[in-house]
Amino acid sequence: MEPVIFHVDVNSAYLSWTSVENQKTGRGPDLRTIPSIIGGDQKSRHGIVLAKSIPAKAFGISTGEPVASALKKCPSLVIAPPEHRLYRQYSQNLMECLSSFCPSLEQLSIDECFLDFSESISEYPGPVEAATQIKDTVFSRFGFTVNVGISSRRVLAKMASDFKKPNLVHTLYPEEIPKKMWPLPVGELYMAGRSSTNTLNKLGIYTIGDLARADRALIESHLKSHGGLLWEYANGIDERPVVTETPEAKGIGNSTTLSRDVTRREDALPVLKTLSDMVSSRLKKAGQLAGTVTVEIKYSTFQSFSHQMQLLSPSNSPEALYQAACTLFDALWDGEPIRLLGIRGTRLLKEGEPVQLNLFDLDFKSYQKDEKHKKLDRALEKIRRRYGSDSVTTAGQLNKRK
Repeated sequence: MEPVIFHVDVNSAYLSWTSVENQKTGRGPDLRTIPSIIGGDQKSRHGIVLAKSIPAKAFGISTGEPVASALKKCPSLVIAPPEHRLYRQYSQNLMECLSSFCPSLEQLSIDECFLDFSESISEYPGPVEAATQIKDTVFSRFGFTVNVGISSRRVLAKMASDFKKPNLVHTLYPEEIPKKMWPLPVGELYMAGRSSTNTLNKLGIYTIGDLARADRALIESHLKSHGGLLWEYANGIDERPVVTETPEAKGIGNSTTLSRDVTRREDALPVLKTLSDMVSSRLKKAGQLAGTVTVEIKYSTFQSFSHQMQLLSPSNSPEALYQAACTLFDALWDGEPIRLLGIRGTRLLKEGEPVQLNLFDLDFKSYQKDEKHKKLDRALEKIRRRYGSDSVTTAGQLNKRK
């Protein structure tokens, strides 16, 4: 029996989630109904467009372009800042809802996932009916829309969900590839980035169908193994299953039993900072990035509790780990005395492997800041390796030790 795979993707996630929150709290307009974007700063005119409304798209505004350019196209454009914590909460609520339809769920990013409906589809009249029920339930429960792509293969389900939007269901079975996928520009193929697309265009390959019919060896001679992958995707070749579980052993973490029970948040934060630095160091040494962070708290009663969250993008940065740890700590701690704290990074990826970036990573100002942090991290890492883990510390931690 052929697999039944759904790909669920939130339509303009960041803008939709901000709009829903605006409607719930009355703090602002529904950004989806007016020319608007998420990202950048309206006063400084810096940053890039992270998400755009359909009315903004009518002005020719595109995701990833500078805010200054977007404002020239539409001077009345409404700009809202991104809200990281809010988006994580909406993402978590969505994934919990989708899991109630199908337990075989693999989250691909903050706003999209795969569902393996092979075992569950018998409960519905058919795949399209099941997908329609999912999108309608999401809209009625949360107030935002999703697209659902259906296929027997992951890459085709992913491609199908990117067809006409919003709030629609599309199929892309192998027999539908020539009609529905091959006429599309090659740049719309999953994993075909700008550089790869430019190379393919130079070879006279402009559509996905051109790539599918091209000689694989020729493509690989110009794009190496990635070219072979793109050729396979263009032909609908993708045998990867939906991975619903990550082995627990694949993680790197540290914990510490405290010299005395901690009863104040300001006493716990320096410990979390030290643990974040230690986990970051171990991840870098292993050449790994963490996709998920877990925080564990053991109380003086010896009861243990843990909570985890997915990072917006896989990272081994101490700042990213610490920010996530603080968020998890605030959600988990019930005010009782703490005996032990621990941080663990899971869903590991090798450094250098291609990862699907979230749109926040495209902000140039944030990118510059992140690069400075990386250089600082490398310098501190060298010092600690040579002179010991306690040779460099923050002023806050130093005052705490005194």
